[in-house]
Amino acid sequence: MTEDAEYQVFWTKSAASDLEKIVEYIAQSNPLTAKTILAKLKKQVETLNYSPQRGRHIPELIEQGISLYRELVISPWRVMYRIHKRTVYILAIVDSRRNVEDILLEKLIKI
Repeated sequence: MTEDAEYQVFWTKSAASDLEKIVEYIAQSNPLTAKTILAKLKKQVETLNYSPQRGRHIPELIEQGISLYRELVISPWRVMYRIHKRTVYILAIVDSRRNVEDILLEKLIKI
């Protein structure tokens, strides 16, 4: 598969929920900023349809020998995803100021 091949970007329910929570939280104090951040995150994520390999492997998972997952850093958030065939699955959006291991554990407990 070539780097310039077009991929489909698919948002999981969990990632869509993460995005919704981020926007709702910011909108409480500044609706305009929330709208701007929503547009920025969605625009950056959609660029993964042409170059999903550009995201780095998630360092905390690489330390555990897990290299299936990548992330796109859109400060202060980390958009975590997995590439499978011609689809990029957006799995989570987490605040980079929080401990990733704790966030992933919370998500696994909810499953």
